[in-house]
Amino acid sequence: MPRDIPVGNGHMLVMFDKHYQVRDIFYPHVGKENQAGHEPCRLGVWVDGQFSWMGPDWAKTLTYRNNTLVTDVVARNENLGLELHFADCVDYEEPVFLREIQVKNLHDSPREVRLFFHHKLNMYHHAVNDTACYDPNMRGVLQYKGRRYCIINVATAKRFGADEFTVGDAGIAGKEGTWRDAEDGQLSRNNVANGSVDSTVALSLRLEAHQEQTCYAWLAFGHTYDDVNILNTFVWEKTPAELIRRTHNYWITWVDKEQTNLSALPQHVAGEFNRSLLILATQTDVDGAIISGCDSDSIRFGGGGYSYMSPREATVAAFAFDLAGYKDIARRHFIFCAATQTEYGCLMPRYESDGDVGPIFHPLIQNTSAIHPVAEDETAIAIHALWKHFQRERDIEFIEPLYRSYVTDGAEFLAYYVDDSNGLPMPSLDLWENRWGLHTHTAASVVAGLWAAAKLARAFGDDELAEKYNSIADHMKAAMVKYLYHHDLRRFARSAHKADQGFDLDMTIDTSLIGLWSSGVFAPDDPRIVSTMEQVRSQLMIPTEVGGVARFENDLFHRTGHDLPGNPWPSTTAWLAQWYIARAHNVDDLNKALPLIEWVCRYALPSGVLGEQINPYSGEVLSASPSTLSHAKLVHVIMLYLKKLHALQPGMEYRRNIEKGWDVYRLPHIPRGAARPPAPEEVEVEQIV
Repeated sequence: MPRDIPVGNGHMLVMFDKHYQVRDIFYPHVGKENQAGHEPCRLGVWVDGQFSWMGPDWAKTLTYRNNTLVTDVVARNENLGLELHFADCVDYEEPVFLREIQVKNLHDSPREVRLFFHHKLNMYHHAVNDTACYDPNMRGVLQYKGRRYCIINVATAKRFGADEFTVGDAGIAGKEGTWRDAEDGQLSRNNVANGSVDSTVALSLRLEAHQEQTCYAWLAFGHTYDDVNILNTFVWEKTPAELIRRTHNYWITWVDKEQTNLSALPQHVAGEFNRSLLILATQTDVDGAIISGCDSDSIRFGGGGYSYMSPREATVAAFAFDLAGYKDIARRHFIFCAATQTEYGCLMPRYESDGDVGPIFHPLIQNTSAIHPVAEDETAIAIHALWKHFQRERDIEFIEPLYRSYVTDGAEFLAYYVDDSNGLPMPSLDLWENRWGLHTHTAASVVAGLWAAAKLARAFGDDELAEKYNSIADHMKAAMVKYLYHHDLRRFARSAHKADQGFDLDMTIDTSLIGLWSSGVFAPDDPRIVSTMEQVRSQLMIPTEVGGVARFENDLFHRTGHDLPGNPWPSTTAWLAQWYIARAHNVDDLNKALPLIEWVCRYALPSGVLGEQINPYSGEVLSASPSTLSHAKLVHVIMLYLKKLHALQPGMEYRRNIEKGWDVYRLPHIPRGAARPPAPEEVEVEQIV
């Protein structure tokens, strides 16, 4: 089930599903330990002898406050005659999840309303050996195991602590959990439970006719009892309302810190740009790991899941942050990559957010031969992005230690892992981690990575290394043209496999071929690239009312239509938009990218969350959400669009004709006789694979 709303602060991440149930609580690293396990944490309401858990029976609008990571959710239940208005967040600084609930009585008579907050926590992500107990000192439920502690508490404006509570066994011996105890409107006040446990706390409100009252709930995490005791006191003394207010203000300041001029964008695109930055922030750990997507259901239904740091996707996100002005996040990513680099100089396909090596999806043997489960483009892309960062920032003190270790070791790996018989990279995993072989996208990435390493080597006076890396990269580019370009079909192959004579080419049309020019290896107006891209565009655009761009022909992953190449992906659709931006020589050319950018925004959830895929018939989000790659590609392509627009027409104003549904660009009025701005020069648009 997709996650509709994430809130977090880099230490802690909380995710809600479409029913507004808490499904994921990651702490102390984003994506590493899901303290909520796999079961929902429920919110229940009792009134007039009726009980309802937050879910399908409630009509809900799931959104955020504008430009913040504070929710703005309204849930209404006509049968109960109640409306609940939520403001939820993780404090911007402390590991505290805060909930503000305004409860409105829709009836003409006074009523007692009871709210029940259920939590099934699995400390360290395992439902064994936990202890849950009522703590009279903190007036809430304490749960702990080892060095994981959590206090669960509630309050009104005048009362601190739970009115009722209970703890018990859950998920063993046929016991569903204490949430069943709540459904009669009362809790049994059991004090302690051990093993696989859960808990429920309750608050009672007395509402007059059509009256509103506000109550609060929070979870505070720490490594010791004193940690959570101090935080619990801090929440009560500072007040939950004040902590929510300061978090609201923090994120508004954060998202506007670079004051990027978005006036040239349609309003909903500008809004989705900011929302994507905020959602990317929730998927970013303070120690530098940027997680692909913290959706625990993908673990249940898809094996390894997405809660890991993929160097490739994380680098795309770091590059997007860098372009948008969040250079410190990009720097932490590069430091993380350097810290996790193997002794061979390469990066593994995935890592846990604390730096541990993550799962591999492929065997260590291929055709009876031992293989290393490496994807060379992961290492190459990070070096390429580091060079782009240095080009912009010239922060030599930051780059120097990374160059002396990470860059040179990574470049040596790329230079070594080459087939001497043809000059192309050795076989590896492809971009989508579906196939083993020699892949065109990988080759382009390695060329770009070696060129970047050569430029950094030149900057640090290592001319011999620069010559070495440039020579290998130049020969590899020539080999790509010799072996991977099909002259009859007038396009590059997706992959190749060695045959008795030469190569057998896989000519499947794949959006990974965009990397040929987005990496800077080939010019976007190279006739071979133009022909390849025209075939990518024509064959992978989805011919339904939904539209969008598929990954590749015959993509079976979550496939919904056998007459289509696959499902559309927001990330590949945004990637194709870069093609129009890169080739634009005037504003009309550039404007061809806007429909693709707007498509990505159109198929976001109401909260602004982008999924990995879209159903080509219904427009429903499929697979994991939020998808870091989708949000990163959108931020990236919007920054490229704005930069190219400014280069083409400095000072251009943007107007949108809502009635006619088309965009009009006009130069500002220039008085007669005034000097006109010079014609724009050709500029390099920053790209990354």
